[in-house]
Amino acid sequence: MTDVRPPQTVVSKLFRSEQGGHEQVVLCQDRASGLKAVIALHSTALGPALGGTRFFPYASDEDAVEDALNLARGMSYKNALAGLDHGGGKAVIIGDPAVDKSPELLRAYGRFVASLGGRYVTACDVGTYVADMDVVATENPWTTGRSPENGGAGDSSVLTAFGVFQGMRACAKAKWGEPTLRGRAVGVAGVGKVGHHLVEHLLEDGARVVITDVRDDAVARVRERHPEVEAAADNASLIRAGLDVYAPCALGGALNDESVAALTATVVCGAANNQLAHPGVEKDLADRGVLYAPDYVVNAGGVIQVADELHGFDFDRAKAKATKIYDTTLAIFERAAADGIPPAAAADRLAEQRIADRAPAETWLRPTVA
Repeated sequence: MTDVRPPQTVVSKLFRSEQGGHEQVVLCQDRASGLKAVIALHSTALGPALGGTRFFPYASDEDAVEDALNLARGMSYKNALAGLDHGGGKAVIIGDPAVDKSPELLRAYGRFVASLGGRYVTACDVGTYVADMDVVATENPWTTGRSPENGGAGDSSVLTAFGVFQGMRACAKAKWGEPTLRGRAVGVAGVGKVGHHLVEHLLEDGARVVITDVRDDAVARVRERHPEVEAAADNASLIRAGLDVYAPCALGGALNDESVAALTATVVCGAANNQLAHPGVEKDLADRGVLYAPDYVVNAGGVIQVADELHGFDFDRAKAKATKIYDTTLAIFERAAADGIPPAAAADRLAEQRIADRAPAETWLRPTVA
């Protein structure tokens, strides 16, 4: 196993203040298995960094590093506002999971996680699944999202979707006075691991649901089970479809200058990470009267689930904690109104305050002495 020397343009980004001042970034390569990965630790002030492993065919190594940095920072804020004693970290594996994933590659990745000595706890994300975490866990004890047969909590997308639904209920309360989506048109962009569970909650609550996904089979799976669900041709069509709520549940960057200008929805609340394509989008949403629920607040159900796994998983206990996402989301809207700022800025302030209130966990920076 060897570290990869990054290009200078990547190195400069690692220390830029606007990236969030990450504690550590590990560039990983294992030639035998073909592994190329990035592990980014944003903060361990609240405890060991916790965040999933994304497996994605990035266009460049620099894109992979930048995504890891952004995702790790988001995990610090997410864990802080979820009330977890964990900092934020994230890993990305560069490649096409349908082609490049193998047990040998996953085990090599697991050894890199082990090399951090418990400062980083990993889990599933886009492109990785419970079975993959079972393999990663053979090389280290700091792996969550494992199967119940291997002592884990299983699929974290269940509570991720539940938490997003709680956040959406809070949006409905703030926007329309009642914590329900009954009679509202909700567009779900991405009905994969999380999105299809969210559709179930919305239908049970009486919403009219419109979906889209880049994969036709994902759309077909939902519509076979629920023929009443409508389908839009693509995301561009969905956001113009006369919605009350838009729920981005695929990859990040869904809210950009073009999509915000075309939005028909007056509420945005979804499961995708890093939904805001660039700084300033949150103000554009507010200026158009769109209530935005910060993604890392409402999609925290999954990390709540995997954090609970470290203490002997209890689904009811984890679900009860995920239910509090409703209260947290409302508190952020109240803080935003009081301070005259967008909800995304209010959420950042609250998360940063919790992190700042805790001294750096220096013990996590020291290797374990036998």
